[in-house]
Amino acid sequence: MTLFDDLGEDVSLRRAPRRVVSLVPCLTEAVEATVPGAIVGATDYCTHPSDLDVARVGGSKYPKLDRVLELEPDLVLANSEENRPEDVERLRANGFPVWVMEAPATVPHALASLRRILTQALDAPEPDWLVEAEELWRETPPVHARAVVPVWRKPWVILGRDTFGGDVLRRLGVSIVYSSYEERYPRPSLDELRSWFADGAADLLVLPDEPYLFTDDDGPEAFPGVRYVLVSGRYLTWYGPSLVAGRRSLAELVGRLA
Repeated sequence: MTLFDDLGEDVSLRRAPRRVVSLVPCLTEAVEATVPGAIVGATDYCTHPSDLDVARVGGSKYPKLDRVLELEPDLVLANSEENRPEDVERLRANGFPVWVMEAPATVPHALASLRRILTQALDAPEPDWLVEAEELWRETPPVHARAVVPVWRKPWVILGRDTFGGDVLRRLGVSIVYSSYEERYPRPSLDELRSWFADGAADLLVLPDEPYLFTDDDGPEAFPGVRYVLVSGRYLTWYGPSLVAGRRSLAELVGRLA
């Protein structure tokens, strides 16, 4: 059968895949939670489920493609933001189907895309966690905080427009001040970042623990006197089963700041 991934590319499958290589950590977790045992290869950053024991194929940006080919997957899962087009093309040129998920801009976008991967590409029943996540994240409460959300430093990289993490926060009542900027991940100066708080346009600094590991001692010191919260990067930026536990954890954490 021939399906089409999020970018409109053909994905030809002879049968429901049972040897899947995932180049995206959150997709690894979603597939393994829904079709246990289907994942045979994953990146070094695929840390969930914590007991996943499969071949490792390097990082998302620079996977060891020869290792992927050796695993002879029925399907490779990639992401338009995390994986390089040239790597996707090489895998396809070697005869392996690749499903590229478009980097989601919203929680509903992510869940709809996951539903297609799981129920169409993998021919699995709709998982309960996906239905629960849709219900948990359906509402958007009034804004009670305006945040700057760094995801990296040296240089500073900030959540901007049309980002999944930004929509997660929006559905918790937290708006991000860079949401109207042209870039999805602006790289402003530290002086510019501080000016948001000095002018009263921002009142919260949100610091995740991935991809950069912000801590109480690494990040807040650059913003003296600014209210901040440390959050799980997995709960903020992964789309999959973590959205269920993440909704409760983040809501409780952010709710204390309201």
